[in-house]
Amino acid sequence: MKKSFGAKTLVFPTPVWIICTYNQEGKPNAMTVAWGGVCSSQPPCIAISVRAATYTHGNILSHKAFTVNVPSASHVRAVDYCGIATGKKVDKFSVTGFTAVRSEKVDAPYIQEFPLILECKLLSKSEIGIHTHFIGEIVDVKAEESVLDENGLPDMLKVKPIIYGPEIRSYFGIGEYLGEGHSIGKDL
Repeated sequence: MKKSFGAKTLVFPTPVWIICTYNQEGKPNAMTVAWGGVCSSQPPCIAISVRAATYTHGNILSHKAFTVNVPSASHVRAVDYCGIATGKKVDKFSVTGFTAVRSEKVDAPYIQEFPLILECKLLSKSEIGIHTHFIGEIVDVKAEESVLDENGLPDMLKVKPIIYGPEIRSYFGIGEYLGEGHSIGKDL
């Protein structure tokens, strides 16, 4: 028998990303999000949901760009901090020791220390409850060579991304490799 929990954001997992933007003075900011995912293959797009009350919200609207920075599990403490503190009051790059790098493709910085970066230009936005759903067209993906597989693509087991459990408010690492997508179910 299944227990009903009502309408909640109780789904596993959600990605943990750092969204980087510039403020009005060109100062870099970093914000942790867990409400996000791929929303289109052609054009390649990613969606994030951000509350209007956040510093990042205004930065995205102002610069029409953001980067999605995929942290490794080793950065979980600093990643959590970037979700607790506000860029209105603190320089998160100074506190965490992260290095802001100016993107060559969009008007937003990215974090040098993270293994996987998506550079996005703002494609559209829509209001959903207390969040704005931003859709960013991915204009470039950058990956550290150390996390690439034998085919030259990012390897999830090497990236070691962080995932989040909504409602239980907990971070997790990823698990074991289970099989090739669009392949392991063919024999059914």
